[in-house]
Amino acid sequence: MREAFVTPEALEPDRRDFLVVAGNAFVAVGAASLLWPFIQQMNPDASTKALSSVEIDLSPVKEGQAITAMWRGKPIFIRNRTKEEVQAAEDVDPAKLPDDNARNEGLTGVQPATDANRTVKGHENWIVLIGICTHLGCIPKGQSMGDQRGPYGGWFCPCHGSAYDTSGRIRSGPAPRNLEVPPYTFTSDTKIKIG
Repeated sequence: MREAFVTPEALEPDRRDFLVVAGNAFVAVGAASLLWPFIQQMNPDASTKALSSVEIDLSPVKEGQAITAMWRGKPIFIRNRTKEEVQAAEDVDPAKLPDDNARNEGLTGVQPATDANRTVKGHENWIVLIGICTHLGCIPKGQSMGDQRGPYGGWFCPCHGSAYDTSGRIRSGPAPRNLEVPPYTFTSDTKIKIG
């Protein structure tokens, strides 16, 4: 068997090796500089980032009153529920609801639709919901004091007759799901941040 003999000159990098490495590096930097604008344009613009979260002052909302805010182009129903409304919502057995899923983006996994899973602990009187009927996307009535709130005292969609309770859970009508709870936190006793 014959041994391969390698000369010391073969192990040393020469000018051609340097040109190949430099040329490849130049091409890589050029390709990255060409691709960067295309990648950067996929990021959301400043107006979209500004709408990703919104802070709302709840101090003017008295017990029994409701306000509507906007978040990501959707109406957000915020209601300061009375003690009776909270008690009525807590007394409901989620297993007997048409939709027993809490539909709370702030919770992980599928949770039962108890009132506690749809509110924030310590602030049970406040209910925060995305105000879009889950049937065909109508805006349910029930935010104004004179609105028809349906047989369960929550929200009522007059388009097709879906009725929600004071926790925003579907109780009757064609809507298949509960009103969704957006991700929100209390930043103080009178302010919330949605998103």
